[in-house]
Amino acid sequence: MQTNIWWIRRDLRIDHNPALNAALDQTNALIPLFIIDPQLSQNPATPRQNFLFAGLEGLNNNLKKRGSRLVILEGKPIQVLKQLVAEQNILRIFAEEDYSPYAIQRDKAIQKELPLTLVKGLILQHPEWVHKTNGSPYSTFTPYSKVWKSLPIPPPPSAAPAVLPPCPEVHAEDFQPQIPIPFKNPAPADFPATEKEAVKRLKKFTESAIATYHQDRNMLNQPGTSHLSPYLRFGLISIHTAYQAAQETHTTATSTEAHKGISTWINELIWREFYINILYHFPYVLKTAYYENKRNIPWRNAPQDLERWKNGTTGYPIVDACMRQLTGMKWMHNRGRMIVASFLVKDLLINWQEGEKWFMQNLVDGDPAANNGGWQWTAGVGTDAAPYFRIFNPILQSEKFDPHGEFIRKWIPELKNVPNQYIHQPWLMPIETQQQFGCQIGKTYPLPIVDHQAAKERTLNAYKT
Repeated sequence: MQTNIWWIRRDLRIDHNPALNAALDQTNALIPLFIIDPQLSQNPATPRQNFLFAGLEGLNNNLKKRGSRLVILEGKPIQVLKQLVAEQNILRIFAEEDYSPYAIQRDKAIQKELPLTLVKGLILQHPEWVHKTNGSPYSTFTPYSKVWKSLPIPPPPSAAPAVLPPCPEVHAEDFQPQIPIPFKNPAPADFPATEKEAVKRLKKFTESAIATYHQDRNMLNQPGTSHLSPYLRFGLISIHTAYQAAQETHTTATSTEAHKGISTWINELIWREFYINILYHFPYVLKTAYYENKRNIPWRNAPQDLERWKNGTTGYPIVDACMRQLTGMKWMHNRGRMIVASFLVKDLLINWQEGEKWFMQNLVDGDPAANNGGWQWTAGVGTDAAPYFRIFNPILQSEKFDPHGEFIRKWIPELKNVPNQYIHQPWLMPIETQQQFGCQIGKTYPLPIVDHQAAKERTLNAYKT
């Protein structure tokens, strides 16, 4: 019996999966394999680990419905795969190509010894396809996106068959035997980790909110975004499927405004690929700023300020509400991410890498490429970054993107009774008003950790230095 391995990494789905489709070719047995890699599981981010394991459980259920099952083994991938190849009559190994520095190094080493075929599926345009006329990679988004859009989009992968080949028994001896799915805790409640949920969210978004995405995407208390990021992060839905759904909506839309909303969302998908492209070509960005001349900014060592930022007790309601949303949902609105990142870096003058690390520990959709790109953009030290002198005013951001304070009141219950005129700057409330509405600034809710205008001057001087 000739057997192929479908090595599952960031593609926890059956439908429209190019790696699975390739693995089904010329084989009469298939091992759907997930490897728990010690290199990646030593310091796990709990929200993503829970989402991953819940996704694996859902994938296993879908495989069983089609006459197969999921095999989970633990160990260094090259050792696990070598043992499986020795034990089984393995013809080929198929996996979806990944573009992080670790994944590239790991896969190259395996390909030298085993028949591993990498299949493109994580993105629409490979990093080697989008480049300047001289072959060098782009480091600014606009020209990158223009070339990206000029290239043909590969055809979407086909749906999975109703029946899959059987999965043979696995009796490897050199690593921990087949283990049950290490499902300890449920995925974050706001993000059920199933392929069905991903499809449902995409359908709902493309039928409604996508048409006004350009207008509503920044409003913190409106359901104007897709909430698909964890599902794209772990491949519970194909990027092809998401893009195709947007394009079909674009074709049938009749208003100019709807076309604008759809195009804006597609642009966000391209931003995702742009940051993957940056990480692929400039892997050092995971350790330091993209620009060499921006690696020695005199950051403050302020652990207490950092903790107040993490805990959502800075005294700036919009910042604190966003940080508490991260704690509560293990996710944060994209506008919120920009607001809190700017506050940490440019109001508190704390190294952007502290924020990058905190996000990766807590975000259910935490992705090294997008997270790093976003933080370097805000800090003004990365590719196509905001200029260093662009400093968000948290009060103006609050007034613009949560005008009635609904988002603030949702996440900061101690401010729930504060009148609209004070919700963005509660420290301005007279004592009598505080007493009337049961809110004591400095006691039940903290005073601002820093004066924004003074902090702005401090940051500008630090960056100039």
